[in-house]
Amino acid sequence: MKHRGASIIFSNNDRNVLLLLRDDKPSIPYPGMWDLPGGHIEAGETPHHCIQREMKEELLVDTGACDLFCIYDFDDRIEYVYTRDVFFRPEDIDLQEGQELRWFSLEEIRTTGLAYGFNQVLEDYFARR
Repeated sequence: MKHRGASIIFSNNDRNVLLLLRDDKPSIPYPGMWDLPGGHIEAGETPHHCIQREMKEELLVDTGACDLFCIYDFDDRIEYVYTRDVFFRPEDIDLQEGQELRWFSLEEIRTTGLAYGFNQVLEDYFARR
């Protein structure tokens, strides 16, 4: 059975999305690559509770009322992708995991290989906006 994950697309007024630069540890998948914030859904946890928990753990951010954007059936997992408009600056976030947070435009995303196949997710996101 595939594992399940939850991720979130934070967007700002400039139509950019927030990406997380993963830690550069050889022991983790996709070390040193840009990624959507998120994580694995634990046993007995709903996808919505997972994204709330992960953002509190990784970014110390309360997602509040985020919306389910889409559910993706990837080869390796089922991914629940949420969205939320935010107005914070990445440099104000007390990052608990990863190396850096940064806003990306669609053009920048198209020239950046993202972890876990999230390039397609963000193409879909921008196409629907």
